[in-house]
Amino acid sequence: MDTKEILKKVRKIEIKTRRLSDHIFSGEYHSSFKGRGMTFSEVRQYQYGDDVRAIDWNVTARYNEPYVKVFEEERELTMMLLVDVSGSEFFGTTEQFKRDTITEIAATLAFSATQNNDKVGLLLFSEEMELYIPPKKGKSHVLRIIRELIEFRPKNTKTNIAEALKFLSSVMKKKAIVFMLSDFMDDNYEQTLKIAGKKHDVTGIRVFDKHDVSIPNLGMVNMLDAETGKSLLVNTASKSVRNSYKEYYLKTVDYFEKSFSHSGSGTISSRIDENYVKKLLGYFKHKGAR
Repeated sequence: MDTKEILKKVRKIEIKTRRLSDHIFSGEYHSSFKGRGMTFSEVRQYQYGDDVRAIDWNVTARYNEPYVKVFEEERELTMMLLVDVSGSEFFGTTEQFKRDTITEIAATLAFSATQNNDKVGLLLFSEEMELYIPPKKGKSHVLRIIRELIEFRPKNTKTNIAEALKFLSSVMKKKAIVFMLSDFMDDNYEQTLKIAGKKHDVTGIRVFDKHDVSIPNLGMVNMLDAETGKSLLVNTASKSVRNSYKEYYLKTVDYFEKSFSHSGSGTISSRIDENYVKKLLGYFKHKGAR
């Protein structure tokens, strides 16, 4: 894809997702996420009912009467987008690939964050860290993120969600709003997710295709595993083959839902031919009401 085509595609996604974030998500996003923590504001004299744990003992000793520290909630947030760019994201049997839907969702979230004057960062991952863009503010920064989502080509094809979460914990020292976008066809990440979930507000957005769920009966089919690069001749007419595949798929979905639930993190699941706008809006409204 040449530069002109990339810019054209960036502009197209910007127009679509910016409209969504401006008119639909910005208000819901603002009310769904609280400030990232409490920051010191001032000291004042102790008043009846104040928490004794807030007493500033140094100031109290200096003036010989009790003073307490006053904290304010930090309204500025930092959003981190963790996006799976492994081989399985270049799969789709409808109008677009999973990666196209993921790009649109990520762009909508990024523009929603800019409406709140928040920083946005990007981490593209496969089985390794492919690209890290530190959080910054501004429209030009968001457009760079969209451009990378469109044109970036990973070096690796497999998925390692645990490694992505470990990297997140190593680079993000303060609390962040984290959206992880993937088909989550992986396992062994629950423990790492629990660690990340203690520090950050994490949401897993699972994007999938209808044929991720089950294989249709098409007889003998030559299939390419997008994550290993291996070509396999599969007898899709075999009921046991179709059942085994479906069993594996349901196992990964169950692991995804339980892992995020156990870590206190949120989940959204959206098939690429479904309306992801409704899914996001419903999630934000539910989160904001808690």
